[in-house]
Amino acid sequence: MYETNAVIKNEAGIHCRPSAILVKEGSAYAGKILIQSDHGSCDLTSALECIMLGLEQGAKVTIQVSGPDEEEYAKKLAALIETRFDFPPQ
Repeated sequence: MYETNAVIKNEAGIHCRPSAILVKEGSAYAGKILIQSDHGSCDLTSALECIMLGLEQGAKVTIQVSGPDEEEYAKKLAALIETRFDFPPQ
């Protein structure tokens, strides 16, 4: 298992669109992923679970990845979580 941390940088936090992107990325991974925050945890299989974590700008999360290329994938997820999603892009 590899563990890393990330901070939510998106101004609106992790809402519907960013959570859908995270779940799409998480479901493509052959191993296990767990995202933890002060409000709970989810495994990136459900956008609704991700939204229910209430991840607002500045929130810190811990990402745990177990499986093939876990360190590389955890870092990829951390970078994605720290993305400043703008819809539409500005």
